[in-house]
Amino acid sequence: MLRITPLERSALQMLASGKAEYEIAGGLGLTQHELDRHLTTLFERMGAAGRSEAVDAAIRRGLLFGDTEPRQEC
Repeated sequence: MLRITPLERSALQMLASGKAEYEIAGGLGLTQHELDRHLTTLFERMGAAGRSEAVDAAIRRGLLFGDTEPRQEC
């Protein structure tokens, strides 16, 4: 089971909406370096090689979808 933090979910949602990393970092109150560390760790946990693979995996796992509250993967 993959559990993600609210910060990770927000970052993934912003990635899915096409925002640049500097926009995501600013929106989350992080530096780009801090965001990169969070994303690298998250992508490793997800087994994703990059942004698009992580977003695709998150959507498949039900972590991101629509305007409703995302589910946790079982």
